[in-house]
Amino acid sequence: MNIPGRWFAALLATALLGAVPALIPISNATAAPPDAQVEALLMPAWLTRHGKRQPLAPGAELNNGDIVTTGEGSRVLLRLAEGSVVKLGENARFKLNGMSRTRDGNQQRFSASLEVHQGAFRFTTPSAAKSQSARSIDVKFPTITASILGTDIWGKSTNDQELVALIEGKINVTRRGEAPVAMTEAKTVYIAPRDGPPPPVTAITLAQLNAYAQETELQPGAGAAGKVGNYKIYAARTPNQEEALAVYERLRDAGYAAAIQPAVSGGKQIYQVRIVGFLSEADGVAVAVKLRVQLGLQDVRVSL
Repeated sequence: MNIPGRWFAALLATALLGAVPALIPISNATAAPPDAQVEALLMPAWLTRHGKRQPLAPGAELNNGDIVTTGEGSRVLLRLAEGSVVKLGENARFKLNGMSRTRDGNQQRFSASLEVHQGAFRFTTPSAAKSQSARSIDVKFPTITASILGTDIWGKSTNDQELVALIEGKINVTRRGEAPVAMTEAKTVYIAPRDGPPPPVTAITLAQLNAYAQETELQPGAGAAGKVGNYKIYAARTPNQEEALAVYERLRDAGYAAAIQPAVSGGKQIYQVRIVGFLSEADGVAVAVKLRVQLGLQDVRVSL
């Protein structure tokens, strides 16, 4: 493999600075504050910006127009600029759209059009965040739109149907070409089959709501990484630049936010390929096992 020297040098420089090496920027210090930030995730997951895709990393700053895609078994937790939390389940495709923040005197106004193209989604607003801003938030599925008046909803888009479950608060749900439906009772669900009219809004049990929630929750020890995580996975440790770069590219292609870190061992230069931010040793071990099984990387270890 012929490695461009300046490209490899740039990868090493960004790794030394603790940044996520990437071919497209995650953030710009001179730009406006981000519309959202990745607080935690279970890889694999990707960010697509301006048509270019890269692995999603803990702490990544997201802006209007960004698309987040998750893989098999993945989860993502985002915090929007006004304080609300968005959770995504596996095999999801989600787009930040219509993001706007303005101020009218002491009142902050926030608007967004969050697009759930595929997969499970949860939107929750803490009481403090709700009281600090006036909000206009729509959650758009392929054929239905939920206008949020309350604070907690769960939804999912599949090949067969779209559904929105109201956990707390109020929402208006509109299916394309049909009149809006007001949902004002907690623990109710609106289901829109792909091939027929939606049935009336129905009540659901707490057990069903809990089952929905499990599709978007990050489970302890399952492989979660976050902004405050201190554990790392070392997927390669080699004096060979070509070997390090090959492992780095395999990981990133598979949706893992790997970096290359140079080090000295026994007086010799080596290159360490690592993934940082795991919340516990158990989370690191869970991902290390996946990398061995799915990618065939045998020299994988977990460290503080």
